[in-house]
Amino acid sequence: MTRTYNFAAGPAMLPLSVLEHAQREFFDWNNGMSVMEVSHRSKAFMDMTAACEDKLRRLLQVPDNYQVLFLQGGATSQFSMVPLNLLGKNKRADYIHTGIWSEKASAEAARYGDVHIAASSMQDKYTCIPDIETWTVRNDIAYLHYTPNETVHGVEFFSIPTITHCPLVADMSSTLLSRPLDINRFGLIYAGVQKNIGPAGLTLVIVRDDLVGYALQQTPLMFNYTTHIKEKSLYNTPPTFTWYMVDLTLGWLMQHGGLTAMGQINERKAKRLYACIDETGFYENPVQKNARSWMNVPFLLKDSSLEERFLQEAERVGLMNLKGHRAVGGMRASLYNAMPEAGVDSLIAFMRDFEHRYG
Repeated sequence: MTRTYNFAAGPAMLPLSVLEHAQREFFDWNNGMSVMEVSHRSKAFMDMTAACEDKLRRLLQVPDNYQVLFLQGGATSQFSMVPLNLLGKNKRADYIHTGIWSEKASAEAARYGDVHIAASSMQDKYTCIPDIETWTVRNDIAYLHYTPNETVHGVEFFSIPTITHCPLVADMSSTLLSRPLDINRFGLIYAGVQKNIGPAGLTLVIVRDDLVGYALQQTPLMFNYTTHIKEKSLYNTPPTFTWYMVDLTLGWLMQHGGLTAMGQINERKAKRLYACIDETGFYENPVQKNARSWMNVPFLLKDSSLEERFLQEAERVGLMNLKGHRAVGGMRASLYNAMPEAGVDSLIAFMRDFEHRYG
């Protein structure tokens, strides 16, 4: 078997040691049964979920006054769940537009209340972060929502917006667990796990206690955070194998120095790739340098006619899923936690060789 380097935006690469661990236990995790066969209400499984939450709390230093939920439906379901649960007090929320995902989130929230776009970089084709001095955040709102990393456009916030008069809500699907984070600055964080945390199937929600209990009357039972808090995310049958894999991945993160060490590695990977893109002009990245994502690196060839050849030759040498999102085109390399530095170095070596042959 030959492992390739998977640069997909998600589902993303998983640590090899985690996959090998799961392989060893695949047929016999508990009493001769796979983890996919045991009851989600068995002691063995519930002990695992408790240990998984404990790992997550320790990695992120989650305060005691926050609930941690393991939910289904992907981060896209949170586009609905956030407003349904948080708009109850005044039905007003502000959103920051920095790409496709923040657009989708605000459009869904507008179904349930008064949504105002407090800032947008749409006029700049989502290649920058709007200057916070230009934001028009209203005073009487239930929350302010933003997307710290826009996976499609490769734009990232490198500081947390200083907002004190309302809870800050963040879609951290592409950044959660990629570096240290001050949870206290947020009212609610959500993230699909299929990028930095595990295989597809679960979404993490970290929500402060004082924001729970105000769901709109029409909120479905399964979309009410209170339902899942009371049942420890086990109201219905969860994706048991995904949860197990998340637990293994969190253990891998702890074994490799936690979020401080991971942040240093991720910063190195991104800096090396951007340096390669910038060094000659054969490649280009459209994002302003102070907003370039560590996690998702889009790039273009000056001669776009070479793109298909680039992708085909990259696949032949084991560099997979580099095709850019259809809304942006070009190429995109996602450098999530499990992407080793050797994978980035292999991509850089290929890019330089490709330029040497076709530049």
